[in-house]
Amino acid sequence: MQISIIICTHQTRRYSDFVEAINSLLTQSYENTEIIVVVDGNEELYAKISKNENKNIDKIIFNDRNLGLSESRNKGIKEAKGDIIAFFDDDAVADENWLKELVKMYEEKEAIAAGGKLLPKWVTKKPKFLPEEYYWLVGATHKGFPEKVTEVRNTFGSNLSFKADVLRELGGFRSEMGVKGKGLLQGEETELCERMRNKFGKGVIYNPAAIVYHKVFPERLKVRFLLKRAFWQGYSKRMMKELGYSIDEESDFVKNLIFLSIPERLKPSSTNLLQLVFLGILTLATVCGYIFRRFVSWHSAPR
Repeated sequence: MQISIIICTHQTRRYSDFVEAINSLLTQSYENTEIIVVVDGNEELYAKISKNENKNIDKIIFNDRNLGLSESRNKGIKEAKGDIIAFFDDDAVADENWLKELVKMYEEKEAIAAGGKLLPKWVTKKPKFLPEEYYWLVGATHKGFPEKVTEVRNTFGSNLSFKADVLRELGGFRSEMGVKGKGLLQGEETELCERMRNKFGKGVIYNPAAIVYHKVFPERLKVRFLLKRAFWQGYSKRMMKELGYSIDEESDFVKNLIFLSIPERLKPSSTNLLQLVFLGILTLATVCGYIFRRFVSWHSAPR
């Protein structure tokens, strides 16, 4: 069973992180792989990768303009030869058994899609103010996510894979969703996995032993960045609802915040108080994004 790993990259300043990401893929305990890199609209970066990393990469694709993450991934899908297609980020580092643990889900659980746990790799000191429930803002698996092998709606795109024929039958990612340039629109993996569940009746098999470490840079811990990301997450979830998908999991997340997370932090301590404040602020930002998208949709609807 061959696995095609698609990794998209865009920023020259992240080149050293990209190299570390590639090296972690080259040392996997599962060896039947191909690595496909999509350079999205950065000619300087493409030249640098082609010159220095060509021997480690099976195929390099260059977009002559910035198409965004979803379209870049779709380009990689078209070129992939593997039975399974896995997605990975240029600022991630894979555990050596990552692919082996994903393959287990296809062999033992008859998965059509499989994903694993994303652990934060703090580039600076771990922040005390950020509640673990909101680790998804920095691209890590959050508190409350399952701790055992089970079916879920989706995992993060840094640690998500599909059977190739299933992915192609779905038509890949929706190009209007996902990160593009400085935009923070999200939800491309969620939308794709909802489409998969509607069509095939199955979700993603989550294996917490399939571990990827996702780097958290200092700029991603700035309050302004976190608020923007939370806002656009809410905006994206409203888009999901407008497309006819369920957001029950998001409703459950909010209920858990109210009935579990807040009571846990009522015990007096400076860290609990700080995290309680940020639970409220980040939740409010997410709700604002959801309401804003609703207003935009109402305002632009034909009358």
